[in-house]
Amino acid sequence: MALNRDDKSPLFAPGVAGTLRLIVYLALACVLMVLDHRGGWLANVRYGLSILVEPVYRIAGLPSQGFQAATVAFADRQRLTEQNQRLREDLLLANAKLNRMASVAEQNQRLKELLDTQHSLSLNVQLARLIGVDLGSFRHRIVLNVGARDKVKPGQVVIDARGVMGQIVEVMPTTSVAMLITDPNHAIPVTVERSGLRTIAYGSRAGDMLTLPNIPVSADVQVGDKLVTSGLGGRFPPGFPVGEVRDVAQTPSGTFLSAQAKPAADLDRSEDVLLLHDLAEVDGPPAPAPNVGPPASLAPDPNAPQPTLPSVTSPTATPLPARSATAATPTGTAR
Repeated sequence: MALNRDDKSPLFAPGVAGTLRLIVYLALACVLMVLDHRGGWLANVRYGLSILVEPVYRIAGLPSQGFQAATVAFADRQRLTEQNQRLREDLLLANAKLNRMASVAEQNQRLKELLDTQHSLSLNVQLARLIGVDLGSFRHRIVLNVGARDKVKPGQVVIDARGVMGQIVEVMPTTSVAMLITDPNHAIPVTVERSGLRTIAYGSRAGDMLTLPNIPVSADVQVGDKLVTSGLGGRFPPGFPVGEVRDVAQTPSGTFLSAQAKPAADLDRSEDVLLLHDLAEVDGPPAPAPNVGPPASLAPDPNAPQPTLPSVTSPTATPLPARSATAATPTGTAR
């Protein structure tokens, strides 16, 4: 195969001069290789040239190193972010379980106390679970998992372990809707537990407070007073906690007092609630009262031997001396 020659190249130029230059170059190259191999004379030259060429290598490799470093940094950051997110989720889950256990224990205790109160007060209750919430500016309502099939009726009172939550306003076949006491359209008769003052607690648009307007200026209402149901109206049984007074102030007109109360029930946290049923009226006369007497432990044992009483001897009467007839008969007058 013939080699292509470049006519313009001086190394392969035709003629004797071009051949001599090629031979000289080859000989010089061979001499340099032999000298460098035996004496290492060109090592310093290569070292100096490497100092000059190394920055060029580094500059040429910067894009690749930067891309690799960015890839590693992004991968490490993503891995650390995922690990951090996973650890945060585990921590939140552990805290949630811990709080749930404490909350369940406390809720069970409250429900137990509430059921004990129900038994002591002869209340007929029904357990229900909250499955929906409707908390807006004009509606404060919850949805329960019991309905007409569970004999739920409109007007039933809803309570939790702390106090009154509201009342049933709508009943579906399997669910029911309860209006909370904080609903703007709700009102509940209450009594100030400390002073016995009767008033009405209304809901508010704030969603977490009760309003007690039109309280007489002379009324004894203070911050911290407990509010309980008064029983007026026949809807809410008396004595159930409703809230606690947090603020008392005069109305703009200055003729009445207005109070704000915090609901006693956990309106935003309760999951299990109780529905109060009306007590059935007993037909006929009341049952006779049980016999009341001393405890059986103080009664005498009928099998115990009877104690022997000591015999009592009556004293002997001493006879009095007989009187003589002369002494007994008065002396007569001589005739």
